[in-house]
Amino acid sequence: MKKNISLKVNGKQYSLEVDAKDMLLHVIREKIGLTGTKEGCGTGECGACTVLLDGTPVNSCLYLAIRADGKEILTIEGLGTPAHLHPLQQAFIDNAGVQCGFCAPGMLLSAKALLDKNPNPTEHEIRVGIAGNICRCSGYVKIVKSVKQAAAELQQPEHEGSYK
Repeated sequence: MKKNISLKVNGKQYSLEVDAKDMLLHVIREKIGLTGTKEGCGTGECGACTVLLDGTPVNSCLYLAIRADGKEILTIEGLGTPAHLHPLQQAFIDNAGVQCGFCAPGMLLSAKALLDKNPNPTEHEIRVGIAGNICRCSGYVKIVKSVKQAAAELQQPEHEGSYK
């Protein structure tokens, strides 16, 4: 069964025809052409496919695209630009928070959702906030350090409200 849906992805409106069983991950990657969102496990265990749906992290590999009709979606492509990185992206670079990079899109979006709700999280709160994202390369120390740095940066007056 096909259905027409409307998605706002990274601020741009899309009208798409999707099958009732299409997962949001595949619509984002194959129909919209944004390949930053990764498919890791395909079962919602690794978090590589995490996107923000109305500000909430979701595993797009498990989320039916038709359920996203009318919603606002943020993918890694919408977080920052090469010329104007989001403080989280810069912090991950500064602290070597990324190794192979496969988990980075989902990790960054989960961290953004955390900082949007809790601008000054403790280390424990950061670890809980990114718990749905598996990084097979690191021990998470540099990732946590990166999120702490970004939290401090985002609290500076020049950033107030600019990354919501």
